[in-house]
Amino acid sequence: VQLQASGGGLVQPGGSLRLSCAASGSIIYINRIGWYRQAPGNQRELVASISSTGGTVYADSVKGRFTISRDNAENTLFLQMNSLKPGDTAVYYCWGYTNGRNYWGQGTQVTVSS
Repeated sequence: VQLQASGGGLVQPGGSLRLSCAASGSIIYINRIGWYRQAPGNQRELVASISSTGGTVYADSVKGRFTISRDNAENTLFLQMNSLKPGDTAVYYCWGYTNGRNYWGQGTQVTVSS
């Protein structure tokens, strides 16, 4: 499975961005798919994930602001990010887990700054 993330950019505090992750194959068979992020000097952390049955997990820091969704027909994962804060600045990575393997996409930079 190859994952291609897009949609990052520069946004002002309080603004919104929508990240997309296109998969090379069907995501319907991926047990769990989601987004991690890594800020300079920090460890990579889970932002949000969604299971093949639609169950979602969010980091406490993004609950109520971010929404993860998947379009199985288009083999695409989304992350709608609202009310962005400077602390959300990081490289965001698309991630998938299935059959005991982790799959990573390249990162997309999100910068929240005035």
